Amino acid sequence: MRLLFVAALHHPAELERARRDAPPGQDPLFPPSQAQHFWVRALRRLGHECAVFWRSESAWPWARSGQLRMTQRLTASRALGALAARFPYANPDFRLRNRRLLRFAARFGPDAIILPGDNGVILPETLARLRREHGATLVYGCGTSPVVFSRPVERAAAPLYDLVVANDFYHAVQWRELGAPRAEVLPMAAIDPAFHYPYDLSDDERARYACEVAVVGTLVPARLYSERVAALEALRDFELGIWSVHEVPPSLRPFYRGPALGEQMLRITRAAKITVNPHGDFMRWGGNMRLFEACGVGAFQIADDRPGIREWFSVGEHLVTYRDPAHLRELVAHYLAHDDERARIAEAGWAHAHAHHTYEQRMARLLALVREIRAGGKGSA
Repeated sequence: MRLLFVAALHHPAELERARRDAPPGQDPLFPPSQAQHFWVRALRRLGHECAVFWRSESAWPWARSGQLRMTQRLTASRALGALAARFPYANPDFRLRNRRLLRFAARFGPDAIILPGDNGVILPETLARLRREHGATLVYGCGTSPVVFSRPVERAAAPLYDLVVANDFYHAVQWRELGAPRAEVLPMAAIDPAFHYPYDLSDDERARYACEVAVVGTLVPARLYSERVAALEALRDFELGIWSVHEVPPSLRPFYRGPALGEQMLRITRAAKITVNPHGDFMRWGGNMRLFEACGVGAFQIADDRPGIREWFSVGEHLVTYRDPAHLRELVAHYLAHDDERARIAEAGWAHAHAHHTYEQRMARLLALVREIRAGGKGSA
């Protein structure tokens, strides 16, 4: 199949680095810091042709993509972004991007168009025209709650999506309520055995990254990550290390060690005695990227107790879950004192992730759903 991603580029410098380091003939479409990088790798291995159109790339040459950085402060870029999201039809740049997408799709001829979530640029009438002109199946892949995060154009386009895939069961229900004809619980995250594995660390890496408890991820804004922040605040008397490309709340800044993406993030996760994984407040079912990646590199993981975790892993065998910050403190203290238990659970989690949660398995399931929809005549309206 010919698969066209219509996506936002979050880490352009990481993509440039990945392209520079890639072997001949293996030009990456996405940076390794974005899950779609591994989607494309798996899809190519399964024999499919992939292309990407950057919906985040301005049609005006002087407006270049920059590093995505979350902040709680009111900035000019945040204000302009909010204004553009509220009035997308009045934005001439957005309209140019939609026309460029139509031209790109005409050259590529997609069988399916995959839109990773948070689309505030591509208009519903553009999506309808792509379905009509190419018979393309529209797949929307969303790792966040549409109630909390979705833009007006996302909600308006929900009835056009032939398939929505969501990490979280509750998010899938919300998309159905918005009018999507079909929504499936299929985690956006998994592991690529060539990238997610137990890294051998140098002495320098062990010294730089060593800590009792490590967290790599987003902590702002507070309305979306209050539970994650509360969990880490309960661990401030342990040797806590925090890495993030975004802002860090004042209460946790003494533990901040800098930004981390891609392979560096995995090496940090591997170096720590414990990696703690509290989901965002908006993920009540669970299934974030760290859940699978931490097990994939053989790290000992303590995650918050979300229902989905028990669908994908055996708690106590592959990882450990906590109920509240006080329980998390108890678990951290216990497992820091029991190296053998940590090692046993980490090894079992690694074996389980590599057996049952690879990107090839995810993409095989996704394509089976797409074929089922196309066989039923959807995607050609």
